[in-house]
Amino acid sequence: MKILGIETSCDETAAAVVDDARVLSSVINSQVELHRRYGGVVPELASRSHVETIVPVVREALETAGVGLDDLDGLAVTRGPGLVGALLVGVNLAKAMSWVSGLPLAGVNHLQAHVAAGFLNNHASFPLAAMVVSGGHTNLYFVREPLDFELRGRTRDDAAGEAYDKVAKLLGLGYPGGRVIDELAANGNPDRFALPRPMLGRGLDFSFSGLKTAVVNLVNEHFGSEPVTGRDLNDLAAGFQAAVVDVLTKKAETLLKETGADRFVMAGGVAANSALRRAMTEMTARLGVELLLPSVHLCTDNAAMVAVMGRFHLQAGKTMSLEDDALARWP
Repeated sequence: MKILGIETSCDETAAAVVDDARVLSSVINSQVELHRRYGGVVPELASRSHVETIVPVVREALETAGVGLDDLDGLAVTRGPGLVGALLVGVNLAKAMSWVSGLPLAGVNHLQAHVAAGFLNNHASFPLAAMVVSGGHTNLYFVREPLDFELRGRTRDDAAGEAYDKVAKLLGLGYPGGRVIDELAANGNPDRFALPRPMLGRGLDFSFSGLKTAVVNLVNEHFGSEPVTGRDLNDLAAGFQAAVVDVLTKKAETLLKETGADRFVMAGGVAANSALRRAMTEMTARLGVELLLPSVHLCTDNAAMVAVMGRFHLQAGKTMSLEDDALARWP
């Protein structure tokens, strides 16, 4: 099936055409520079930017793939969860295109779509275990079938990506913080500053707010009001990142052992982190588990993953009607 996917859940305006699992085009308009001055995403600005860019992005995706609406088998759009104003832009355009063309439309769960990114250019077989780790979510799933997701663990407070951004802001590194901390950590000593591993050995849920607080206390104790720079900054970044990676990897290993799954998908924006990718690669190889790891540019929000998840919906006969609305929170 050739599916056009549309994604506008937060601060990326994206469209893609996917033929089964093969990406024919993937266009992403990022709003990072728009929100950088505010240290985070401003919902109203995000919505306005989506309105301005969604039609050109969709048009470019179709032109790059060399297809028109008549060549497609269906449409897919992120229905939720996300910023409701941003979601409505994509949902309303997708409904209009479905109404005009007569193509069936799938309304996709954004988190499930991240898992589906692991199937891009890969064969999808089930069951499998999955982790979605991003700025808004840190979730563990057991996936029995394409539309049968069982939530096995989630963060009780900050998501891993949110912790990265808050620590980066504390250290004066700007927004978004994940990539900067990853780069600094590569030249640091992760053992110099002892930081906690929250909730390790206590089930499959996560908590990163305590780790963030530990970084705040460490900075106050060792540096006071002075900025953290040079070797100190590298070592602190390395210590923080090591704590996050350690928790994520060990919880994922516990999930794999509990479910007996022999395939594991790691997706979401934080899945682009180099240290986390290495740790998960080593852990799954040790367990003899196949790791389905999206390429770095498909870890962050994109529409190719939405198209793949939409294909599963349409193959199962699950469509979104023109009366269905966007869901800021998915029940």
